[in-house]
Amino acid sequence: MMKLKRRSANEGVAGIAGAILLWASAFPTAAASFGAGIENSQWYLSESVFECSLVQEIPGFGRAVFSHRAGEDLAFHLESTLALMKPGRGQLVVEAPVWRPGVAPRPVGAVSVSDGQRSVSVGAREASIMAQGLLQGMQPTLTRASRFDQRPVRVSLSNVNFSAPYSGYLQCVSGLLPVNYDQIRRSRVPFASGGAKLSEADRTLLDNIVSYVRADSTIERILVDGHSDSIGSRIDNRALSEERANVVAEYLKARGIDEELLVVRSHGDQFPVSRRHRDNRRVTIRLQRQGERPELQQASGSGDRYSS
Repeated sequence: MMKLKRRSANEGVAGIAGAILLWASAFPTAAASFGAGIENSQWYLSESVFECSLVQEIPGFGRAVFSHRAGEDLAFHLESTLALMKPGRGQLVVEAPVWRPGVAPRPVGAVSVSDGQRSVSVGAREASIMAQGLLQGMQPTLTRASRFDQRPVRVSLSNVNFSAPYSGYLQCVSGLLPVNYDQIRRSRVPFASGGAKLSEADRTLLDNIVSYVRADSTIERILVDGHSDSIGSRIDNRALSEERANVVAEYLKARGIDEELLVVRSHGDQFPVSRRHRDNRRVTIRLQRQGERPELQQASGSGDRYSS
């Protein structure tokens, strides 16, 4: 039965591709255009403290996604059900819909079209121009040659029903956390020679970690590891690394982190990450989520892997 299902799916893809080729041969200079019409143009808002996104389904092509992760800028990507565009450089413009003739299109720039399901990804500049264009009643449009021939494929975003979800998106963005998991899952607090005091920048980092941990219930462990340079005696360095680890741990607890989450350790000068002493005077903090495999390795490299 599994083989029959796979054959049926492949035949379906081949049928769609064949239909596109047949269509293209009938209209040799026309573009294959994809976009939501007035009757089915909807933008869907997804919101949390971790990410805000606006999504539009594009019939026959896939979907368009504006996304804004905590700690990052607005981004945009296209997801395609079938790989209809040839990999390479496509052209992105903001143009007027057909019912607003005479308005000149505004070029946004060249964008890279890839072979994967997420065929197009652009950064904050392009995404912001696209969003503002939608608010102004325009439609961002990407054009790229077809995978099957050199005829263009056009994918347009509809501005219909965009304003209200965008207002909700702006509200969502105002409530995002200051950082995301990838940004703080491994963090480093540096120290001066012989010192164990936190700077203002250190407190900001730790406050961001606290904000994230309190919002993410999947965090089950916070590893706090103190280190020193190799200047002085091994005994003194071990004591200093312990003091540094405790300073960080106490700050986290004072800001509301459950003590049971914390695993506090000190290593002295046992695990240097650099020949420069200043790089080795540090406390490293690693967050561990439920289901993540603990890394039971010695501390080494700039990422600081840990020993049990």
